[in-house]
Amino acid sequence: MSFRKPRRDSDVALSNSNHKELLFKILVIGDYGVGKTAIVRRYTEGKFSSNYKITIGADFAIKTLDWDHHTKINLQLWDIAGNERHGYMTRVYYKYAVAAALVFDISRASTFQSVKKWLSDLREKITLPDGSNIPIVLLANKCDIQQVAIPNEQIVRFCKENEIGSWYVTSAKENMNIDEAMHYLVENVLRAKIQDEIRESIKLKDSPESQKKNICCSN
Repeated sequence: MSFRKPRRDSDVALSNSNHKELLFKILVIGDYGVGKTAIVRRYTEGKFSSNYKITIGADFAIKTLDWDHHTKINLQLWDIAGNERHGYMTRVYYKYAVAAALVFDISRASTFQSVKKWLSDLREKITLPDGSNIPIVLLANKCDIQQVAIPNEQIVRFCKENEIGSWYVTSAKENMNIDEAMHYLVENVLRAKIQDEIRESIKLKDSPESQKKNICCSN
């Protein structure tokens, strides 16, 4: 697989002052066989197949959203192989990511037990510019199997204890809650971006250079 360095949203040129185009890198992580590739394909291509090849290392797909009249968002969804949590390459794959979907198979308890380890690895290796955690959504995938091994109460408790903002029961096969989960992530990425821009604006206003200008102007 060829590895390309993702552009950051700061690398995307604005076509005009009233329209902006952003690029967000979103990770899709979890154990082998939980349906990460199926989720990515369903969301980006609108298709489902039960015959996906095993992901080696990482792969990514693009989804373009016309968020509003002034904003176009290009999402890079990075599908990280299930065995990569034990490898040193995750730090490379995680770089520049601004959000993550953490996936487990709701019919297999062992994949839910692994979620905490994936979460720890993720938070150890990446944060937002202000040091806070990136937005995360937890996906209880393969609900179409009708074999639930993890009760809702346990999932809710896990999210609360680990400060995960939201979770969804999903099915790539039935196209259930995939769009909703990704919409939640994008909303939270945009909120974090706005807050970061506000903080940067405050820093500029409080900078020594700015204070000197204010003194000069007051004279």
